[in-house]
Amino acid sequence: MSDAPAPETFRLFIAVTVPEDIKTEIEKAQATLRHALPKEFVRWAKREQFHLTLKFLGNVDAQRVQTLTDAIRAASQGFAALELRAERVGFFPDLRSPRVVWAGVHHRQEQLPLLQRAIEAATHDFTAEASEKAFTGHITLGRIKGLRRPEATALTEVASDLATRLFGAWTAHEVELIRSQLSPTGARHTTLAAIPLAGPPTASA
Repeated sequence: MSDAPAPETFRLFIAVTVPEDIKTEIEKAQATLRHALPKEFVRWAKREQFHLTLKFLGNVDAQRVQTLTDAIRAASQGFAALELRAERVGFFPDLRSPRVVWAGVHHRQEQLPLLQRAIEAATHDFTAEASEKAFTGHITLGRIKGLRRPEATALTEVASDLATRLFGAWTAHEVELIRSQLSPTGARHTTLAAIPLAGPPTASA
């Protein structure tokens, strides 16, 4: 029997970071939701956890991080910087049976879903996580554990007020490979690589 230690793994995801001013606006909406939902019904995301996640990879062999980074770089090569808007609060799967509350993020030319699909295809061999059937750009605000009728009614009223809230717009120049280290006080995130979105090469004159 081999006594060789198990290979070190990193819990990884690929995301676009969110500017601090937009995080502040999202926190305001989150605070409104907190008033409507008692804390025993929701596990709220912290400000530092506000990311636009493109792909959650789970545990990846630490020795494969560079190869993974190269795969993400190749997948992102043809994409220019993204003009993004963060707006409205929504729920997965829906408001009638909410499990996740989120702030939406979208790109006017719909390049964001295309980038996500390219990254998902490029990282297929690095993860056991299932592919997303339908990608919806979002920032997770909280995970709902279950609601009674009074809380569900209150949430419906608040959700109506937040359905058209604009949190801000920004230009995303890169995607990041991020390590998530879990602890009793919450996840700590460390960026392992930042991959620029430089767009297709310019043709020579």
